[in-house]
Amino acid sequence: MAYPLTSSPSSLFSISSSSFSYFNLCYSPFSFQPSYPKIILHSNHVSLHEPIPHITNHDKDSNFDDPDGKSSKNYIWVNPNSPRAKQLRKKSYDARYNSLLKLAHSLDSCNPTQNDVSEILNGLRDNVLEQDAVIVLNNMFNSHIAPLVLRYFQRIIKPTREVILYNVTFKVFRNCRDFVGVENLFDEMLERGVDPDNVTFSTIISCARICSLPNKAMEWFEKMPSFGCEPDDVTYSAMIDAYGRSGHIDMALNLYDRARTEKWRIDTVTFSTLIRMYGKAGNYDGSLNVYEEMKVLGVKPNMVIYNTLLDAMGRAKRPWQAKIIYKEMTNNGFSPNWATYASLIRAYGRSRFSEDALIVYKEMKEKGMDMNTHLYNTLLAMCADLGYADEAFEIFEDMRSSGTCQPDSWTFSSLITIYSCSGNVSEAERMLNEMIESGFDPTIFVLTSLVQCYGKAKRTDDVVKTFNQLMDLGINPDDRFCACFLNVMTQTPKEELGKLTGCLETANPKLGSVVRYLVEEQEGDGDFRKEASELFNSISDEVKKAFCNSLIDLCVNLNLLDRACELLELGLTLEIYRGIQSKSPTQWSLHLRSLSLGAALTALHIWINDLSKALESGEDFPPMLGINTGHGKHKYSDKGLASVFQSHLKELNSPFHEAPDKAGWFSTTNVAAKSWLVARSSPELVAA
Repeated sequence: MAYPLTSSPSSLFSISSSSFSYFNLCYSPFSFQPSYPKIILHSNHVSLHEPIPHITNHDKDSNFDDPDGKSSKNYIWVNPNSPRAKQLRKKSYDARYNSLLKLAHSLDSCNPTQNDVSEILNGLRDNVLEQDAVIVLNNMFNSHIAPLVLRYFQRIIKPTREVILYNVTFKVFRNCRDFVGVENLFDEMLERGVDPDNVTFSTIISCARICSLPNKAMEWFEKMPSFGCEPDDVTYSAMIDAYGRSGHIDMALNLYDRARTEKWRIDTVTFSTLIRMYGKAGNYDGSLNVYEEMKVLGVKPNMVIYNTLLDAMGRAKRPWQAKIIYKEMTNNGFSPNWATYASLIRAYGRSRFSEDALIVYKEMKEKGMDMNTHLYNTLLAMCADLGYADEAFEIFEDMRSSGTCQPDSWTFSSLITIYSCSGNVSEAERMLNEMIESGFDPTIFVLTSLVQCYGKAKRTDDVVKTFNQLMDLGINPDDRFCACFLNVMTQTPKEELGKLTGCLETANPKLGSVVRYLVEEQEGDGDFRKEASELFNSISDEVKKAFCNSLIDLCVNLNLLDRACELLELGLTLEIYRGIQSKSPTQWSLHLRSLSLGAALTALHIWINDLSKALESGEDFPPMLGINTGHGKHKYSDKGLASVFQSHLKELNSPFHEAPDKAGWFSTTNVAAKSWLVARSSPELVAA
């Protein structure tokens, strides 16, 4: 709803050159600036020397009652290039507008007293129009002075629509992010008997939005019906944003559905909130859908939209989509800013896209952009997970020399992890001491890494000492710590396992009981399987495979092959392992990629026995048989499962050989496999 503000019907006044609407005054983020495309003259007054006459209240009322600017009087157009135009312009309202603009700036810098305000405004003398008051208030930026200016105009003029003066004053408070002032002014407005309109509420709601007070926005939105005001699409757009920011997801989405159906105008800020809202809720496809709908509606994305979407893709661990969005952003002429680079580092770092993350990091440094501790830690955690020790140390030194970022607990944790996984005990201990000297207590992540480090170095007593340190700090061992501790036991000499069994029983009694069965070689197959089953059902899914792998490795180290087979079969039954064996008409395969060495050897043993049984029963073999170990290497080791298995298959004198065209695969023909299986089952070989 708009209320055009007209001025004097003087022969020298032109509304066309400085025309503006009530809507623009309350919503435009920019100060109104006049232009001079044309000058319109009243046909009955063509004198170049006639001043702007004083306007009576009746004249002003008649202008406000004529919102379309239609009048029975005729107007003529004057060429702006004419020599007369410059003289006419000096007499027009444009010149008056410029003086009012200077007056507004003077008021912004004066003392916040009624006397000082009156002294400046008295320069207007008696020739004050209602439009003058609106222009002065609309161009002010000082919320302490604006109410005093409002009161001055209320004393000397009788406004036809006093709500307009209040609304442009509300706009000043909004620009100053002074929501307390807005609420106080609203109370004063009601005391004077002035009824608010839609623009009043839209301005107040948008002020709450700018001030990051979504709950206040909802409070004022709910007041509108009691004053007979109906929200418009601008208000609804603001409310989608407010509901989204305050966590009222359902209400925001309901309004958004209405917006799409009724084709409301939705601004980029609201779209940004919707994208962020979906991202925080984990509905990353929803974020992308909003982005696509926005483009269909013709709303051009800005930097905030792009950065919000990049952040959502980082949370979703979809770095490939982050790449696509970033490319689209740069193709549309936007240059990445700090927030863009930060979102990209988080997106690439969390997904371990190391090359891309390091490129972004170097680009930030080249542009002189400062990193923060969180971004440094994201890169260091990525390096720790991937075993990029050299890169991590370089980043750490850059962090310490930055002068703006200091290492925190997460920083030290990542570096200790790198040293620990590399088996560098002295450096891990040095970093631990530096962490403590910096005022940080070791976390469970740090102590888990140290347990692993001491285990690799065969320093069993230090493993026990670290466990005791964990307990002294009052930290409860979690499943990940127990998985690491169990893995250390697979690397511990048999004669020292007893030192660790007691620690494990304290950390997880069920796990300790299962381990004691193995270490002490206790009898009772049924009891062992029952306790192992109860253990797996009591731990989180993410560590079940690690537990099972380590327990099988421990069995292999202790030469308990039957127990190892029992644990592998239990793992298959509980679906901890899936798809280890596969059969097709052309090939039977054994898949070992997700298994530890001990578990892989146990799976091979079971598969060979199954092949022998199939041969004895006369089952038809396919043309080819294969073993898939994968071709990767451990991030902190030069060896992978493939290299170890190659040696083991040679020891078995097996016909499986590494496939030249498929890395990590060992293959053989059915003829060679049958011949080998027959030879393995011969009495002479068994006796040997």
